[in-house]
Amino acid sequence: MPGTVLLIAASPLGRGRLVDAAGVLPVLAAVAPAVLSGADTANVVELADPLEPQAVLTRLRAAAAAPGPLTVYLTGQLHLDRRQRLPHLALARTTAATVRYTALPWHWIREELRLRTAAQTALVVDLHADPEAWMHVAERGLDCGPTTAVYGRVAPAAPGRRGTAEPSYMKAVATLLRSGHRPPLPELHERALARTDESGTGRHLVLASAGGFAHGPAYRPAPPRPRTPDVPPLPGTSAQAPAAPPPPAPQHPAALPVEPHAAISAAVRGGRHDEADALAARYELAAVRAHGPASEDALHWSEVRADLAMFAGDAARSCRAWMAVAGVRLAAGQAPDAPAVESAVDRAHHQWGRIEDAARARELGPALAELRLRVPGRRDGALENVQRQLRQLQSR
Repeated sequence: MPGTVLLIAASPLGRGRLVDAAGVLPVLAAVAPAVLSGADTANVVELADPLEPQAVLTRLRAAAAAPGPLTVYLTGQLHLDRRQRLPHLALARTTAATVRYTALPWHWIREELRLRTAAQTALVVDLHADPEAWMHVAERGLDCGPTTAVYGRVAPAAPGRRGTAEPSYMKAVATLLRSGHRPPLPELHERALARTDESGTGRHLVLASAGGFAHGPAYRPAPPRPRTPDVPPLPGTSAQAPAAPPPPAPQHPAALPVEPHAAISAAVRGGRHDEADALAARYELAAVRAHGPASEDALHWSEVRADLAMFAGDAARSCRAWMAVAGVRLAAGQAPDAPAVESAVDRAHHQWGRIEDAARARELGPALAELRLRVPGRRDGALENVQRQLRQLQSR
């Protein structure tokens, strides 16, 4: 089965640029697709200094939905938005004042990759962070969910910097891969770190996990590593932080699989959509009984089922499920601009636009418009879009 490779290099144009992200793309592009992917063959998609967050999201969503292994090589810089103080990947038009509207929210990456398995999903990152974003990730880590293998580093912007920094970690990764061989990612990561020159920043945050980003104290800023030959470090000498343990699964009957996400993903890939939904429904029920319908465990499985309806081609069911998730979160006191609330309403809106049955679209439209009044989202005109389409449907 062919793999998929997504190369993303993003940084602002002008004075806000911390790193020459796009400078690494020629080196990565020179690597054979099969080596980039670790599969026999691979499809490679390249995004150089993209302008719009929605365009990046569309590419990421398509890559995440493709069968086979997925590797995302991501080079860029992190900033916090002024309202929610959440990390965003800066894009070409991003400025300090427009992060919320012109940058890619980091939690969008987590959301798109969550239905994949860590065995088939890898994120290799080389990120630079402005002072506020650096403090955020140094204290809290950088979350990409429990189902993505993550390797790379985050470096702070050099004080009193002149010019832009080099994505030295990603260039080291690309140089190693140009040999024509991709070693296991933990080994590739260690060898790239050994080649990375951190003299300009003094320290960086090492990211290495076989199953997602860790949180909080699981990651510590690491001192710069000296340049060494390409040999693995001796036991006990690595600055790599320990991998975060997977989050505990909700209590459930013993007959359920140990790793439900892997079983669900396998069922979806095999076209067994009813089986996948039934398994997720059992976990959802177990989580509701154990923790309540507004718990994150229960809501996680509700969101999984909404995505499963999308994969099954049932846009109406997916739309209804996402609206229900948003309703539960709002009723539980979450703010209308909370990332999880906005994401649920955005996804409901997206699925509503894909409903082919006009009667079902008319049925769900008023509820979506009412929800959009409370959760306008980040895109201007979202409510007007729903109202305009609903008028067209009602006039038929």
